[in-house]
Amino acid sequence: MEPNNDFEIFLVATPGLEAPLHAEAVEQGFADTKPVPGGVTCRGGWPEVWRANLCLRGANKVLVRLGGFPAVHLAQLDKRARKFPWSDFLRPDVPVKVEATSRKSRIYHAGAARQRIEVAITETLGAPVSPNAAVRVLLRIEKDLCTFSIDSSGEPLHKRGHKPAVAKAPMRETMAAMFLRECGFDGSEPVLDPMCGSGTFVIEAAEIALGLRPGRSRSFAFENLPSFDPNAWSSMRQQQPLAKPDVVFHGSDRNSGAIGASTKNADRAGVADFTIFQARSVSDIKPPSDAAGLVIVNPPYGARIGDEKRLRSVYGSLGKVLQTKFKGWRIGIVTSNASLARSTRLPLLPPGPIVDHGGTKIRLYQTGVLT
Repeated sequence: MEPNNDFEIFLVATPGLEAPLHAEAVEQGFADTKPVPGGVTCRGGWPEVWRANLCLRGANKVLVRLGGFPAVHLAQLDKRARKFPWSDFLRPDVPVKVEATSRKSRIYHAGAARQRIEVAITETLGAPVSPNAAVRVLLRIEKDLCTFSIDSSGEPLHKRGHKPAVAKAPMRETMAAMFLRECGFDGSEPVLDPMCGSGTFVIEAAEIALGLRPGRSRSFAFENLPSFDPNAWSSMRQQQPLAKPDVVFHGSDRNSGAIGASTKNADRAGVADFTIFQARSVSDIKPPSDAAGLVIVNPPYGARIGDEKRLRSVYGSLGKVLQTKFKGWRIGIVTSNASLARSTRLPLLPPGPIVDHGGTKIRLYQTGVLT
């Protein structure tokens, strides 16, 4: 195993969703967790790095801080980078990609700094440098301090590895999981998404209820590192017997193509027995069960001028149906537009923090239990 077995691990959050990711990391037993802008730091050895990738629903990436040193000019960076113990962290036969950023430092040219690190790695370790390598080494120079990290995830973690069919403007799985958490969802109550698109909220809810690990279907960059232990990993990946929830998770959408995609996605994710998708318009929805639960929905935001008027009536009729038919349920609405949220006329609580959804600023608007 790796000699240094205690790293600072940085869990990258979607900006605005640091708090629920922190809560999740604490619940999953990660050590020394601390929310910071852009993510959550914790500590642990390589097995904890693997576990974070496998188990955390809200992390977009898991970065491992390898160490660093001060450097005030490129010659010094070059000299110290050649003494860095690259062979502890990288394999000579696996290509790497180096990325560099610099802030408030005398070494201000990130591209030149990157080249120095590439040459140091190639000449001292022998690993080839390639722009599409599976392993990324990240250099951050801040106030003359150089810090190296490795991206242990590879592909972003919202790519769960079992979801081919995507509707347009999808909610990322990592965000959906954190919004469910913010709504107090713990897997024990029914969920309905009346505008389900490709089914992300419904499938994440079912996976949470079943105790399925988000990273179970995919591979990770850490599998290409010298610290990787295939036997330890394969025993970590063995799934405990699944909880069998006594609730079902429902999605509906007026677009039958979306229903086809959702059904296929649920099947690929292994949750088909616990999800039901139906083509129906918002005005036709009704509570899918006697037990009350959570309605969570990510309605269209209307980026174009002229959309807002039409969308007001969509939000209005959604609010009306929920208010009349869903007594006892809680509602979560994710939207970028406060006045659209208000046009539901639902008794909304103060909104959650602003979340960056691919450049669109969205927020979660919730109600308490509808009376």
